[in-house]
Amino acid sequence: MLENVRLSFQGIWAHKLRSFLTMLGIIIGIASIIAIVSTIKGTSEQIKENLVGSGNNIVEVKLSAGDWAYTSGNEIKPENVPVLTDSMMEEILAIDEVQSATKYRLGSMYEGINYKNKGLENASVYGVDENYFSVMGYSLVKGRLFVDRDQKQFLKVVILDTVAANSLFGDNNPIGETLEIKGDTYQIAGIVEKVDSYSPTAENISEWYMYYGNMTSAKIFIPNADWPMIFGFDEPYHVAVRATGTEDMTKAGKKTEDVLNAYVTSTESESEESAGMGQSYKYRSEDLLETAKALQKVSESTSQQLIWIAGISLLVGGIGVMNIMLVSVTERTREIGLKKALGARKKVILGQFLTEAAVLTSLGGLVGVGGGIGLAYLVSKIAEVPVAISGGAIVVSVLFSMVIGVVFGFIPSVKAANLNPIDALRYE
Repeated sequence: MLENVRLSFQGIWAHKLRSFLTMLGIIIGIASIIAIVSTIKGTSEQIKENLVGSGNNIVEVKLSAGDWAYTSGNEIKPENVPVLTDSMMEEILAIDEVQSATKYRLGSMYEGINYKNKGLENASVYGVDENYFSVMGYSLVKGRLFVDRDQKQFLKVVILDTVAANSLFGDNNPIGETLEIKGDTYQIAGIVEKVDSYSPTAENISEWYMYYGNMTSAKIFIPNADWPMIFGFDEPYHVAVRATGTEDMTKAGKKTEDVLNAYVTSTESESEESAGMGQSYKYRSEDLLETAKALQKVSESTSQQLIWIAGISLLVGGIGVMNIMLVSVTERTREIGLKKALGARKKVILGQFLTEAAVLTSLGGLVGVGGGIGLAYLVSKIAEVPVAISGGAIVVSVLFSMVIGVVFGFIPSVKAANLNPIDALRYE
């Protein structure tokens, strides 16, 4: 075998230009496939990161009024959706795919939040527990977070995010200052910001609103116990769970959704039924992972067609290998006859030519892999798309190029092995 490989390299080196032109179809095909697969993988990862985030694995399970998330102050209070209890939260935390969980309330206030002569417009108000900031990935910038005493003693304290703090106080320190919310005063206890530094890529204004619209609005956080003081009554909670891994997000969200919906005794509120509105309520998880997978599938199905097109060049390259091997058999007829006259068996001749064909296409495959990686990065730079080189695709491509050599070199090799030694020695 090693002798056959050595002879193959000698033959390839003796006809460098012819060998290169023979390998060209293989090189182009392999390079195209490597570039396409790398671009597909990179784009798929970007889609997943844009929607799911950078490793936070958070799934929000919100009470929905029809197709819209229930928001305090904008909806009629559902009569048959219970307030979350500690035992219900324990059920959620017992789910295998759930690492941690928190409950929160969400409301919008277009006005009514003021500091002296400054006001916040269109702010989001969150009623949260002590676990909210750790589960949702917030870090403390100044001051302190909520503690158990804030909830039990109904202390009027508030935490701002950096957007709200900058809007009201600029560069001044807001800790200890008094904020007015709907005419009542709350002391500012802390400032928080999102820990994750990941920023998804927005290609247009619609994607910007999808990824960043909610990030740029001011958020204020109050203890859950203080919620009725602002909005008038205890309202249903939303739940956020942190999954044990990105691939577990769908299961974590669905199982949490099932736990919560088991306690919804009716899908319609009595007050809305009497008003003839018939609005249904149920908990729904924001399944961003499934959305990402759907987009990835569309991207991959389109790119698979390009791979088939690139595969045509491999077929052409294989035909070129067969053609040049037939020429080689013709050129080396006397050599084959001499070997057979000296006692070489058919399988020896067959093995020699099959090895030469396999070495030829394998070299083409290796060059094609290098060209494909370079082409992938070139496309990434020009088109500004991400690239993720696939190690599996590289290994499969080299093995596939070797198989092409064996398949398309088989007929010439059989022809060489079946030559009559007497006719071969007479060949001019």
